[in-house]
Amino acid sequence: MSLVNPKPLTRREFLRSAVKWSGGVALGAAAYGGFFERVHVVVRRVEVPLQRLPEAFDGLTIAQISDLHYHPEFSAGVIRKAVEIVRELKPDVVAITGDFVTLSEFHQYDPKAARVAVPCAELLAPLQPKMGVFAVLGNHDSYSDPGFVAEVLSAKGIRVLQNEALPLDRQGHRLWVAGVADVLAKFADLDATLEHVPPTEPVMLLAHEPDFADRAARHPVDLQLSGHSHGGQIRLPGFPPPLLPALARKYPMGLRKVKQTTLYTNIGLGTIVVPIRFMATPEVTLFTLRVGKESAS
Repeated sequence: MSLVNPKPLTRREFLRSAVKWSGGVALGAAAYGGFFERVHVVVRRVEVPLQRLPEAFDGLTIAQISDLHYHPEFSAGVIRKAVEIVRELKPDVVAITGDFVTLSEFHQYDPKAARVAVPCAELLAPLQPKMGVFAVLGNHDSYSDPGFVAEVLSAKGIRVLQNEALPLDRQGHRLWVAGVADVLAKFADLDATLEHVPPTEPVMLLAHEPDFADRAARHPVDLQLSGHSHGGQIRLPGFPPPLLPALARKYPMGLRKVKQTTLYTNIGLGTIVVPIRFMATPEVTLFTLRVGKESAS
């Protein structure tokens, strides 16, 4: 049998093949992001040394979830899975950093959007850590009906912090859990939040928008937990996230140091616009606080 050299492709044939190939890759990526990664919740474990942490709180564990964006088809199962994971981790504290609901139009008030806070709160009800569940509202919550969202969460034992701080007590020492109302909605008041916190006692601040850390770092805030970014939700290898919301562009994901404040941006559980995540897997973050010298940024 003789070997025949294949006929070389013309430029038009090459481009047509390339378009078909790239379209297939895009379709495969969308299917992966929509059917697998979007519902695959991972646990990220992070040790956080805090210089001002009392010895009594060394080893305290905090589970964080964020950006739930309840939807009966696209996120309810993910939220349920995350709650199961958190219960298995048995943290001392649970922190939820906002966006329980989803707006149809950004920055336009839509009270009807708040209705899904009811089934969302039902899914979160099994969270019962030893030292409490604390939450702040996000921009979607705050442009819907923030009072209603806070009310239904509170009814399920979730303490919603709106420009206030509460102390956790261990062996006569205190760690304050503080929470600001939403920054984008212009409800945040950090001075009022920290008004009753002694300046010598450590503070963990919940703030939906991570870039708020630039402001928080001008105050005695030791740790800030945030969400909001979704990690870009859809990311491409070798490129920065193409779409990031305001106040999540400087610190879009992971652990950072902003002056003396340690910041962590959780990339969330739910989705908006399209029910796809790619290279931005839903996460539960488990923090272990340690007494020790903090790492440099």
